[in-house]
Amino acid sequence: MRTSDAVSLPTSPVLQPTRDDDASPTLNPELVHSLKHGSTVLALAVSPGHDRIYAGTQDGEIVTWSLTTFQPLSTIQAHKRSVLSLFLSPCASLLFSSAGDPIINVWCPKTLTRLYEIYSTHDVGDIFCLAYSPQYDTLFLGAQNSTIQWVSLKDPAARVAPESQRHPDRRNHRFFDSKAVGGTSTPRRNNRRSDFIPQAKATLEIDSGSLRNFAHQGYIYCMLMTKGPTVEVNSDEDVLISGGGDGTIKLWDLSATSDGDQPTIEEIMTLGSDDGESILSLAIDGSFLYAGKLDGIVELWDLDTTQKLRVIKAHQYDIMSLQMGWGYLWTAASNGWASKYSTAHYGQYRHAASASNVSQKYQCLAKWEAHQGKILASAITEYNNAQYFITGANDDSISIWTFKDATCSTAKASEASTDVLLSTLKDFVSYKSVSSRPEYAEDCRKGATFLGALFKRLGGQVDLLSTNNAHNPVVYARFAGKKETAEKRKKILFYGHYDVVAADNRNGTWENDPFTMIGTNGYLYGRGVSDNKGPILAALYAVTDLMQAQKLENDVILLIEGEEESGSRGFEDIVRSHKDLIGDIDYILLANSYWLDDAVPCLTYGLRGVLHATVCVDSPRPDIHSGVDGSHMMDEPLTDLTCLLSKLKGRGNHVQIRGFYDGIPELTADEEARYDEIVSILMRRDPENTSEQKLKQSLMARWREPNLTVHRYKVSGPDGSLISSHASAHISVRLVPGQEVDDIARKLTEFLEQEFAALESQNWLRVTVDNKAEPWLGDPTNDIFQTLEQAIVEAWPSSFDDGASGDGQCSASPGSKPRRPLYIREGGSIPTIRFLEKEFEAPAAHLPCGQASDSAHLDNERMNMVNLLKAREIFGKVFERL
Repeated sequence: MRTSDAVSLPTSPVLQPTRDDDASPTLNPELVHSLKHGSTVLALAVSPGHDRIYAGTQDGEIVTWSLTTFQPLSTIQAHKRSVLSLFLSPCASLLFSSAGDPIINVWCPKTLTRLYEIYSTHDVGDIFCLAYSPQYDTLFLGAQNSTIQWVSLKDPAARVAPESQRHPDRRNHRFFDSKAVGGTSTPRRNNRRSDFIPQAKATLEIDSGSLRNFAHQGYIYCMLMTKGPTVEVNSDEDVLISGGGDGTIKLWDLSATSDGDQPTIEEIMTLGSDDGESILSLAIDGSFLYAGKLDGIVELWDLDTTQKLRVIKAHQYDIMSLQMGWGYLWTAASNGWASKYSTAHYGQYRHAASASNVSQKYQCLAKWEAHQGKILASAITEYNNAQYFITGANDDSISIWTFKDATCSTAKASEASTDVLLSTLKDFVSYKSVSSRPEYAEDCRKGATFLGALFKRLGGQVDLLSTNNAHNPVVYARFAGKKETAEKRKKILFYGHYDVVAADNRNGTWENDPFTMIGTNGYLYGRGVSDNKGPILAALYAVTDLMQAQKLENDVILLIEGEEESGSRGFEDIVRSHKDLIGDIDYILLANSYWLDDAVPCLTYGLRGVLHATVCVDSPRPDIHSGVDGSHMMDEPLTDLTCLLSKLKGRGNHVQIRGFYDGIPELTADEEARYDEIVSILMRRDPENTSEQKLKQSLMARWREPNLTVHRYKVSGPDGSLISSHASAHISVRLVPGQEVDDIARKLTEFLEQEFAALESQNWLRVTVDNKAEPWLGDPTNDIFQTLEQAIVEAWPSSFDDGASGDGQCSASPGSKPRRPLYIREGGSIPTIRFLEKEFEAPAAHLPCGQASDSAHLDNERMNMVNLLKAREIFGKVFERL
């Protein structure tokens, strides 16, 4: 072993400075998801193959998120002051944290149980960095007072009583507790955060001999633990590397820490000079060591030769974090920018002579603005066949990035991966398929083409169905089941729609571009993500999951229309004209609505129908002035219309049309029991709700009682003192099972004509039915509903108990039993469901995928990722089992 000051090669290549915003990367990163928090993110930790992201915050908290769903999992108060470092042991069995208080905590990563509280008997100041040696089961810390200190977790001599007077909270402080003769000491500031920090199972004290004073001539900002990085060190030996505020990097031999009464660490080598250019971050690749410094500098050192091989001007601002992974160097700077560099494999360049070769290898592949603030931490991980580069900053957020060109070292990402589902949904949302506006006709066509190409690529027999009318095409795709089940397999029709309602963002009411999907804290935001593009792709990838596993027992037909948000114009004609292609159908399934709240899964078995009509009253005269020409001798169209519409409803919103309520079935005992169950759960989840009886009446009024609404008036002529020659109003009638839409349309027209005749007006009446949809009532006891129910119970096991977790997520209680989903009806209408049932003589079922807070048709429409993934799982079970 040796200690030497390395001398940079005269030919060490230096990349010329460039502005971050002038970068011309060859690859573009993709923002997978954003995780928002109310405090600056100072530290990050992840473990490859595990489902958690750990973040240390300025508030002293450790926050965890799921890498599968990006949902927040837990938050604990870990320290009294800002968490400055998080470190996971290589086997992910221990999580270490340090902070602006002089305490190190050791946690169980799964439960966040506080296993150890560790402190030094010296006043160390802030503890900036930690490193752990599995070989010696020893933790090392780098501190503000320029010391490196260590403690063995298995050393019984290090264990002390929690109430020890040497604890930093109880020992005298040299400044705050000093006092003059006859004076008093400064009162300690009360930190209420300490009341919320979990109790540690054991307390360890760092022995006064287990430290290296003046390990650097400055703060120790970063450390890492590695195995024998040089040819002179046994490849099985743990070696500690530290970087300091003095501008030097030091390698330390740890073998002496387990010998003798006064264990110590021995310096192996020093790299760089004591120039005060702080080393803020470190990363290693074999014998190649990367050091991030002030002003955007990254230095590359060869540990075998102690030579500086390269200086990279990566950014204009300080390099706060470095990561080495998948053959790339990842940098993060204090101006919010990140970059990705290609590297030379260290094994090819073991000698100083390789420096010229190294200069040919390093290129900036990507440089991008990752945050609106300082990036203070980063991490890399592989999970679920995806590679992630993760950044945390003082804009209170964590950003998760991936590159589409990246290929996982563990497994090639398949079409069935969650990452592909989200990427495809992002592309799907980008099509502005607004069916109600002619200016988006081309976008609707492009959306249909995109969907057809996707279905075909994933193995479907695809066709775009249309008629001679200028309607958006219906996308048809058939996915055939296994050949072995050809004679007995069923045919399942999944219906959806690729069109969306308009999403104007002129007033900035959306937090992002409505047609650019973003992920934040486990929710996906974008127009159509919940209604209905997300559920369509969940069904599609459920089919591909089964096909890849060779478990698709049935034929699945996807029938996706493009004008559902505009009354499904032309859909019935298209289906009838292509019925031979679609073939016989055994079951119909759709997913186009939402739960009652954000926690309890539901199944919809009833929808109200709808009848839209326009009532017009016209005068034989043109518009006239009310003062010059108006008189009591003439009948005014608007007055006639107002009088006419006033006859439609009486007290208590009772519709006055004769025979309107005929045929509506009485409430059965089974149905009333469903209402009682729903009310019971909703009341338990929201005790401040109205009374149970009022809530029950409200639900029944919305779901099983018809209603009539006058929406708007329209008159001819400009605003002013006119008697308009034309007056019209748009009305809608919501129908319930038992009412036939054609019968109600006839009764409405007859009623209006009779009432108008009674006015004996000189004007003319015209009633036009604009659109109509029949009500639908399914059978909760049939095969498709029962199969859906079982799939939901399996997908959400014990998770939708009557209690709530309080964070909008379903939570299981110990010993709780799975319960059935809520069977609900809806006040809204879906025109196609009853038509499809009649046309194919097959039962239909409706699986709501979204939560009540999804804001469909509203600003900031969203869908919970958990719901999307669970929908995929449920669809898969149903397609396989029916």
